[in-house]
Amino acid sequence: MNRRTWSAWLLTLALSPAWAQVGPSPSEAASYSGLHAAAHQGNAAKIAQLVANGAAVNASDARGRTPLHVATFARQREAVRALVKAGADINRLENDRYDAVTIASVADDEDTLRVLLQLGAGAKQITSRYDGTALIAAAHLGHDGVVRQLIAAGAPLDHVNNLHWTATIESIVLGDGGARHQATLKALIDAGANLQLADRTGQTPLALAKSRGYSAMVAMLEKAGAR
Repeated sequence: MNRRTWSAWLLTLALSPAWAQVGPSPSEAASYSGLHAAAHQGNAAKIAQLVANGAAVNASDARGRTPLHVATFARQREAVRALVKAGADINRLENDRYDAVTIASVADDEDTLRVLLQLGAGAKQITSRYDGTALIAAAHLGHDGVVRQLIAAGAPLDHVNNLHWTATIESIVLGDGGARHQATLKALIDAGANLQLADRTGQTPLALAKSRGYSAMVAMLEKAGAR
């Protein structure tokens, strides 16, 4: 691995939403009781029973994770449905400023994301320490199916995070130029993302793709009129 590739890999690792998110550890999950335990286990009947007996549906653990966050991390979709039915705040942020939609998006969990969106979760929230969105996080990781779901749900195509990057830019500068990042960029182009928005140094998506030698991305951007 040459110095440039190594540096790019380190940058991607440092900025990865997958590293920034903190799901329950095995020891935390083992210590859960009540709704948090039922959410982690996917026990929808227990959730309904506990809520009927007065359990606080939006109670949080030490990291601000509600039972809904826990169920999302655990991919327990029936628990997600039960919690939302019981009145859980579907758009609530935990302490690291992630909502359930972003948690599912970062995990490339299209099925849980689909459930959340069907239940009314928003795709427009500003999340994470980077003042980003679920769409930016998914574009960064090349989760093209997630990206298409979020676009269909009205996610802001051209939101600029505090790194001065959009979803389009992140699909290039933090991607590997491979098939899934290409599919992600195509989805953003097809949806009408602004291809002229530049990064903090004035480089456009086209310039960034050229500088990385991502010829397929360059061809897509040029065909779409990027400059």
